[in-house]
Amino acid sequence: MESLTVFSALWLFVAGCLAGGLNAVAGGATFFTFPALIASGLPPLTANATNFVALVPSNIAALPAFRTELRAEGRALLPLLAVCGVGGVLGAVLLLWLGGGVFERLVPWLMGSATLLFAWAPALRRRFGGQAIRPAVIWGMLFGFSIYGGYFGAGLGQIMLAAMVLSGRDDFHMANALKNAVIGWISVLALVVYGVGAAIAWPQALVMMAGAAIGGYWGGTLSRVVPQRVLRAVVIVFGAVLTVYYFWST
Repeated sequence: MESLTVFSALWLFVAGCLAGGLNAVAGGATFFTFPALIASGLPPLTANATNFVALVPSNIAALPAFRTELRAEGRALLPLLAVCGVGGVLGAVLLLWLGGGVFERLVPWLMGSATLLFAWAPALRRRFGGQAIRPAVIWGMLFGFSIYGGYFGAGLGQIMLAAMVLSGRDDFHMANALKNAVIGWISVLALVVYGVGAAIAWPQALVMMAGAAIGGYWGGTLSRVVPQRVLRAVVIVFGAVLTVYYFWST
């Protein structure tokens, strides 16, 4: 593992700021932070675990902008956090259990799948939003997405946003508030698992975390006024380019 240089630290801080804002506004920060950590010299599994630590502030720092929505949700938030938390822990344990070799071979497939899911999520909301879906299906979907989130998590913001709409949270700001709360919780629990497994590069994580906290705070505030179409298009194109690159390089 390479040491953290001044240039790498600056690059990771800027990437964290941009990713934190993007996560709060449109989702998809991992498409930028994961390659940045790889470029800093980290192996894929360590980069993925470090990425979870780095992006924890981006979702949590956005929550003050959604105080009204979270208070309105009240105790109904607790079972949501419980189910998604268990799924996130299972995903993180699965990553450590399978090891770096398996994860490295899966990276292009994960990146490609995440890009497709990220692109498809709004259509999913339009297609099924407002329809009655059995609670067991909703909870199973949230649990499955949380396992994916604990394992890799790219595109999880848009995927969870769609899941929140399907669960009956038709108001966008309510769905966005719960998305940030759930992903923040999954990230905290995954951080614990990865920390126990000694899979985190802490210098890189702390630098990017500082940037993500700043970006997440301002992103949460701007998410109410900034149009998301252009940001989503950039994320999708970048995700597609990365998918091609990872398939070509592995």
